[in-house]
Amino acid sequence: MARYTDAVCRLCRRENMKLFLKGERCYSEKCAVDRRNYAPGMHGRRKQKIQGYGLQLREKQKVKRIYGVYERQFRRLFANAARQKGITGEALLIALERRLDNVVHRLGFGASRAQARQIVSHGHVTINGKKVDIPSYQVKQGEVVAVKAKLKENSFLTAAVESARARGIPRWLELDGGELKGTVVAMPTREDVSLPVQEQLIVELYSK
Repeated sequence: MARYTDAVCRLCRRENMKLFLKGERCYSEKCAVDRRNYAPGMHGRRKQKIQGYGLQLREKQKVKRIYGVYERQFRRLFANAARQKGITGEALLIALERRLDNVVHRLGFGASRAQARQIVSHGHVTINGKKVDIPSYQVKQGEVVAVKAKLKENSFLTAAVESARARGIPRWLELDGGELKGTVVAMPTREDVSLPVQEQLIVELYSK
């Protein structure tokens, strides 16, 4: 576990920003970016100027790591976003926000997106009362996302929900902390994605 934590923290330091991959650790004083705000390695303190293709690639990799998706999944999401009306980059981010594992994380049922993905994959999440174990499932307005009864007594989960509530639940979601369920009251918009992402760079990368 320690090796995994160190590897994840090195990703954040390499990007020189918080990717929120380790849940509560990213909000505490233990965060690697807060303690050592430079890339790992002997040359980490050197400032490297990245531009052009490198900048576009780095932005794509950053978004993939934040949401925990593979290249093939990411390309599929981008292709679907490109076919929609409106701004492609915004449609891509909205599709990532609508992933079930992200919604579970946003509601506080998982301290990180990786943990939320595991909870979904193990069949602990229901939508409108029916089990859904597909992390990439795209939630729809009006759907109710809940964890199964056997997890409701889990003290770790309760603490995670309280932490998420303290940070603020997105306005497009409504949390019922007592029942450990949430309702998708609206579709997310670009304003609801608070992460420092420049989606236009990703569009430029895939448009070449």
